[in-house]
Amino acid sequence: MNAEAIPATSDFYDLEALLDDEDRALVHRVRAFMDEQIEPVINEWWTRGKFPRELIPQMAELGIAGTPYRGYGCPGRPFLTDGMLAMELSRGDPSIATFYGVHSGLAMGTIYLCGSEEQKERWLPRMARMELIGAFGLTEPDHGSDVARGVETTARRDGDTWILNGSKKWIGNASFADLIIIWAKDVDTDRVLGFVVEQGSDGFSAVDLEDKIALRAVQNALITLDDVRVPEENRLQEAHSFRDTANVLRMTRVSVAWSAVGCARGAYEHALRYARERTQFGKPIVRFQLVQDLLVRMLGNITASATLCARASQLQDEGRMTDEQASMAKAFSTMRMRESVGWARELMGGNGILLENHVGRYVADAEAIYSYEGTREVNTLIVGRAVTGTGAIV
Repeated sequence: MNAEAIPATSDFYDLEALLDDEDRALVHRVRAFMDEQIEPVINEWWTRGKFPRELIPQMAELGIAGTPYRGYGCPGRPFLTDGMLAMELSRGDPSIATFYGVHSGLAMGTIYLCGSEEQKERWLPRMARMELIGAFGLTEPDHGSDVARGVETTARRDGDTWILNGSKKWIGNASFADLIIIWAKDVDTDRVLGFVVEQGSDGFSAVDLEDKIALRAVQNALITLDDVRVPEENRLQEAHSFRDTANVLRMTRVSVAWSAVGCARGAYEHALRYARERTQFGKPIVRFQLVQDLLVRMLGNITASATLCARASQLQDEGRMTDEQASMAKAFSTMRMRESVGWARELMGGNGILLENHVGRYVADAEAIYSYEGTREVNTLIVGRAVTGTGAIV
């Protein structure tokens, strides 16, 4: 890499070199898709607060759904590759990355980890082809960080069916997904069980939350379950307690950290492009010392976060990643993302709040990434418990 090329790339330490040729080419195809198909239209969808569902078939052609899962029509690639794909999607637009993370990570991941062989064969191949879209219903209106102790949605066995009652909130994709994972407490055993609820089931409703200021181009819904009957064959056979839910979240948490890197990276690249084109006081602002200072701060945050995520993904591929390592990646990367998108907006001055310059979208979307899949505070306390031996969450 020559000296002239280094400032043009946000992969400053060439982490793509960790991938084999096939996976690197896949990352480049996803990048091109985001640049060519998503960037020209995403501001319109973001403003409307709607997801560009007509682009799902084109996303399906990328062949990235279920990237790290083996068998069942899934690609079976490393978690490192999956993470870098999440970064590229978020670099183009965090809403698209969130749609993908919910479908490929949370929904498909739950079935992969908690489904029987029959259930995995029934659903995963069609989800990998994106013929079926998934959602993941865990968070409730009154329970977010404390959901492990506070699941109020109930499941009651009635012969060969289960009857679900309760509500879920902030559930991505839920209003149009074909399959919705619902976590509910068995009233007879107090165990948290997983169910696959099919869109259109009697008593199931999903209403999109309006007036969001972040991730506006992906739908989050309030789900209501009113005596929804789910056949026993749709109960996830290997989900026996909340521990199984936690296993899914551990598996996907690093990809959210990668998404934070991508959000920061997208804002940085737009800011760098702007700095090269914007002229003040008779010269491009990229030649100003304070502008270069902001660019280097952003690039430093992106590079530090990406290298941390890369190592976490390598540990995940080796089967050695712990909860606290996943939490460190998520907490650190989202903090650095929040700083970086703010600096990108600062570099652009007032123009940074105009959607036509893109950075304002990343600034808003960063607020959601900062909080979902475990808040900074909770992830910090998970790491704190590991290094001190003392739990301080409550």
